[in-house]
Amino acid sequence: WLTSDNMHHQWLLLAACFWVIFMFMVASKFITLTFKDPDGYGAKQEPLILTAVTKVEEVHVPEEKHWPEEFQPTGKAFSGNLIRQPLVHMERLELLRNVCRDTALRNLSHTAVSKFVLDRIFVCDKHKILFCQTPKVGNTQWKKVLIVLNGAFSSIEEIPENVVHDHEKNGLPRLSSFSDSEIKKRLNLYFKFFIVRDPFERLISAFKDKFVHNPRFEPWYRHEIAPGIIRKYRKNRTETKGLQFEDFVRYLGDPNHRWLDVQFGDHIIHWVTYVELCAPCEITYSVIGHHETLEDDAPYILKAAGIDHLVSYPTIPPGITVYNKTKVERYFSGISKRDIRRLYARFEGDFKLFGYREPDFLLN
Repeated sequence: WLTSDNMHHQWLLLAACFWVIFMFMVASKFITLTFKDPDGYGAKQEPLILTAVTKVEEVHVPEEKHWPEEFQPTGKAFSGNLIRQPLVHMERLELLRNVCRDTALRNLSHTAVSKFVLDRIFVCDKHKILFCQTPKVGNTQWKKVLIVLNGAFSSIEEIPENVVHDHEKNGLPRLSSFSDSEIKKRLNLYFKFFIVRDPFERLISAFKDKFVHNPRFEPWYRHEIAPGIIRKYRKNRTETKGLQFEDFVRYLGDPNHRWLDVQFGDHIIHWVTYVELCAPCEITYSVIGHHETLEDDAPYILKAAGIDHLVSYPTIPPGITVYNKTKVERYFSGISKRDIRRLYARFEGDFKLFGYREPDFLLN
């Protein structure tokens, strides 16, 4: 009788063990499906094939793409508007892909991944990041972030202003400095981003910075580039004042502007299109930030790149990123509709690719 009772207890105990193991397996599976690795950024990127990048060649965008892993919800809480950020950036990339497929805009949205483009892309190998420079949208601050990440300085505050743009001293290699195979590898695997702003407001900023204030004392803008534009595009030849915004617009909107661009060299980066600078339809970027929402975009980019615990984007003064519609309208108020339409025709790709509306003064 005792033997039978002991065997009964053993069977009950064995059954209980199996039940516990079964429940543990179910719970483990549930946890695995529910909680993903919150720091799993920069994993799988769409492959991008480059052939002879030192020459002017085209790289085609695949028709179908999957969302990169970094845009999936991480499980970590965002504060304030950051909770909407993954959706916002997914929508921006979806818009970009749709416009890139629009054959009617192909000439305005596609460019070759040439040395000119590769010269604009800065590399942080330590954290596998590529940053494409689009001047007049707060790029100086992003370069400071990368300088710190590359180890040239321990903090943003320590970086002298004259070092930021000195590429012999700032420790920021350009993508063009690598071999073709190394370029391909970085374009395929690294986290890639750049920043845009309203195209017309950016042109106003470039004009003011280079031809009016010129705070970095770059005399060639006033003494070489401005006279070249005036000679070609000023209507009233008797005027002796410096370059006017109207002259600048007429130059930029001229379909034959490239003969002057060649003379001006790389100085044109301050006003050429985002398409020409960063080849967004040829290179699969991870994030595209907007200057107008930089207060939200900057923390999101740092987090998406997996570096938010290492560095912070410098404090943005209140109101500096807000689109100034009144200023834009004032600058364009004295310019003919014909010249404005020609200017828009050149920058239409930038407007469409990044979701900026055609200016109201062109619609009236």
